Amino acid sequence: MKEYTTDTLRNIALVAHGGAGKTMMAEAFLHFTGASTRVGKVEDGTSVSDYDEEEIRRKISLYTSVLPLEYRDHKINLLDAPGFSDFVGEMIAALSVADAAILLVDSVAGVEVGTELAWNYADQFNLPRFVIINKMDRENANFEKTYAMVEDFAHKAGKRLVKVQLPMGEKLEFQGVIDLIKMKAYAGEGKTPGEIPAQYKGPAEETRMALMEAAAEGEDSLLEKYLESGELTEEELLRGFKKVVQDGSFVPVFVSAAGHGKGVAALLDAMVDLLPSPAERPEVVAKGKSGEEKLSPVDSGPAALYVWKTTADPFVGKMTYFKVLSGTLAADSHLWNQTKSVDERMGGLHLQRGKEQIAIKNVHAGDIAVVSKLSVTATGDTLCDKNHPLTVDVPKFPSPLFQVAVYPKTQADAAKISPTLTRLCEEDLTLTWHSEHATGQTILAGMGDQHIDAAIRRAQSKFQVGLTIAEPKVPYREGITRKASAQYRHKKQSGGSGQFGEVHLRIEPYTEGDFEFTDELVGMNLSKSYLPPIEKGIRAAMDRGVFAGYPLSNVRVIVYDGKEHPVDSKPVAFETAGREAFKLAVHDAGPVLFEPIMSVRVVVPDTNMGDVMGDLNTRRGRVQGTESERGSTTVIAHVPLAEMLRYTTELRSITGGRGYFSMDLDHYDIVPTHLAQPIMEAHKKEMEAKKEE
Repeated sequence: MKEYTTDTLRNIALVAHGGAGKTMMAEAFLHFTGASTRVGKVEDGTSVSDYDEEEIRRKISLYTSVLPLEYRDHKINLLDAPGFSDFVGEMIAALSVADAAILLVDSVAGVEVGTELAWNYADQFNLPRFVIINKMDRENANFEKTYAMVEDFAHKAGKRLVKVQLPMGEKLEFQGVIDLIKMKAYAGEGKTPGEIPAQYKGPAEETRMALMEAAAEGEDSLLEKYLESGELTEEELLRGFKKVVQDGSFVPVFVSAAGHGKGVAALLDAMVDLLPSPAERPEVVAKGKSGEEKLSPVDSGPAALYVWKTTADPFVGKMTYFKVLSGTLAADSHLWNQTKSVDERMGGLHLQRGKEQIAIKNVHAGDIAVVSKLSVTATGDTLCDKNHPLTVDVPKFPSPLFQVAVYPKTQADAAKISPTLTRLCEEDLTLTWHSEHATGQTILAGMGDQHIDAAIRRAQSKFQVGLTIAEPKVPYREGITRKASAQYRHKKQSGGSGQFGEVHLRIEPYTEGDFEFTDELVGMNLSKSYLPPIEKGIRAAMDRGVFAGYPLSNVRVIVYDGKEHPVDSKPVAFETAGREAFKLAVHDAGPVLFEPIMSVRVVVPDTNMGDVMGDLNTRRGRVQGTESERGSTTVIAHVPLAEMLRYTTELRSITGGRGYFSMDLDHYDIVPTHLAQPIMEAHKKEMEAKKEE
């Protein structure tokens, strides 16, 4: 593949609801431009995009594939992004480096959940876009009905649609497309456009008027000419329409049956003619030495690369996908990782097209490429010249809310679980992991059950680490509700020097912090030198829990008396006595279990508000209020975490996938007795079982 300069590049994300035909559209483009010799199929596992073994097994896209192709002396970087909502992070990453988006809509299903999601994220990145009504050869295909659905949605989102193509027939009679810019018919693959059949000429000419009106808005001179003569030349129409597409005033609508290659040629022409090169997009803001700095995609600019994706390949090693925001990159050059403060050698530069790697020597501003075997660079990092440090902000990703507890399958896996989870989370910014102190579990969080399952399988296939999952425990806390006193004597005699320690203490609820330890010792019964081991014993009991196996907090301990032995008293004896006296006091201090209460914000369509509020009530939720905005309602509630562990799946079911939520810890509250009792009894049985062992 030859080198392409910035103005001849097109970075385009293919996005849609799952099953709308993105991957087959990409296959059609690759085949039409000669980048592949045959059209692969998702069902057969032979597509260029979906080459990962998990994608082949599931028959859906899980990861964004970059598919560079050449057409009319331009290089088009297609980014085929997953459509399933669990893998929304891949779509966000693709849109963050794209300069335009192509949104596919199924001609039968119309606007779906993934359609809305993709549209909203394209808005977030301010991307010009095409809408393609695809699969026009399906049995129930209906262009006008689907167009009306998209138009209604676009209108609510503040965008205007305009038809750029019309279908020649529908369903099994779909023959190709009529291009309203060139006023030509593209039958079949449409490599050679022909005249418009007579029966379509009238509707085409009528529809073209709306297109011409849209183009006239692109320039004042064009608007004047159009108002005077009612006509624009093809060159003028294209020039004006390009401006209104790129500034987002209009969204052009195309038609296709990509699975059979119909409509492909006209689409490729439109991608080159209407969509922007990196040079035609707004400048990127980076943080430099002296504050904010605007980066233009020019070869003469300071070196700046944004890493938008990393992945592990069993044969090549770590592969780092980047976009050159400014400057150029030559193979074997060195760049500074400003995020990690490490020098990286950029050896092994290549373009990735599915499994195929195309070696390159230079990457120009605005282009997307891959480098292998970087040492520490991860997704979201910025690479630059060490003498001109720059940092680019990472796009905002949704918080992962579907949690599982992760366990190693073998002892060998246990040693590698932490670095493996770290690598998975470095590759995918919608995955996070942490160790939960209260439960002792390792928690992995993602966007849904499919997302987690794919990550677990990836750990096995890419890093050879076996993991199993279970539902996570709720990080409860133990606490007390009133004052109590207790004393304990630890006495142990075994021939030689023995152990002796006696502690008298009082405990009470402490709202100003987790723990306070003090004393009221008078006289000589107990030396203050034994207070540190007493505190150590108490802290150990608090950490392990006293009656339910969860950490105990918000307690003040006052040691007021005790006894010691001139020979047998040792720190370890008072550590034990302090621990046991504390346990006795807790049992008399009105022990209760506290649970985390989350502040939850659930965003749902207005029509689902009642169902969602009713469901939250069944989850012991307390609705705090609602907010309405453009067809959706945000329900704000306080809900126990125990009731939210699988809410991601439930909310999708209630809202047809259109609802989403966020939550943060708000406070801890007492677990109702009828729920706390089984938790404490389960812990008691567990302790008894361990004693028997």
